[in-house]
Amino acid sequence: MTDTLLRIAEALERLSPAPAAAPDFSGAEAFAWHTAPDRLEPVARVSRVDLALLIGLNRARDILLENTEHFARGLPANNALLWGARGMGKSSLVKAVHAAVVAKGLPLKIVELSREDLPSVQRLLKHLRASEARFILFCDDLSFSHDDQHYKSLKAILDGGIEGRPDNVILYATSNRRHLMPRDMIENERSTAISPSEAVEEKVSLSDRFGLWLGFHPCSQDEYLEMIRGYCAAHGVEVAEDVLRAEAIEWQATRGSRSGRVAWQFFTDLAARHGVRI
Repeated sequence: MTDTLLRIAEALERLSPAPAAAPDFSGAEAFAWHTAPDRLEPVARVSRVDLALLIGLNRARDILLENTEHFARGLPANNALLWGARGMGKSSLVKAVHAAVVAKGLPLKIVELSREDLPSVQRLLKHLRASEARFILFCDDLSFSHDDQHYKSLKAILDGGIEGRPDNVILYATSNRRHLMPRDMIENERSTAISPSEAVEEKVSLSDRFGLWLGFHPCSQDEYLEMIRGYCAAHGVEVAEDVLRAEAIEWQATRGSRSGRVAWQFFTDLAARHGVRI
């Protein structure tokens, strides 16, 4: 009888585990939030590039850096939405700005939250609220489809509900879409809803809750080449200018696009051909 009761108790605990212990934030500067079970895993080495290597982003860089410094110092700061062309350094900028602020000796952590885990955000905020540290909550590649209800969880971060957003948490999100939702979805709401303007307003107003909108646009050929030259200088890859230019332009032509991501992909190939580790 005792064994049976013990097995039942163990089964119930697996179905409804005890709340996770408060995480130790002193061991790392970056964490990733996971669910089932809830846990904040420290990230020993963050994949990022130096802030100086992000070419053509001067305005967005300066605004986001200033906002982040204000937040790290305990001053008022805005949630930020970085939107626009793919591959133009939105997520790289967030990670690079975090590193630059930490390098100045300011206490700041970054926590990555995936879009699929948005429904668990209140549980995450409970952990962060209880800490004395300050956190950038980072949600990369954020967007929503027509039947996706996760955007309602995002409102809890931006508005905070009855408790308000924790004073030690700020949200930085990246998206290819300015309003986080596809245009055809917004148009469909306008054409099929009983109250079209209200239906559209509920969806579009989500991005309005971000205090900062930073737009990223396709780069010019000169900016594309400047990115590659910067990578070459930083990693010690020496190539004749005419050869570098010809190969870089051919690479972007075969890709059919030009962006910071394409520049890095070309440089990765170039460095390998020259026997340089990066």
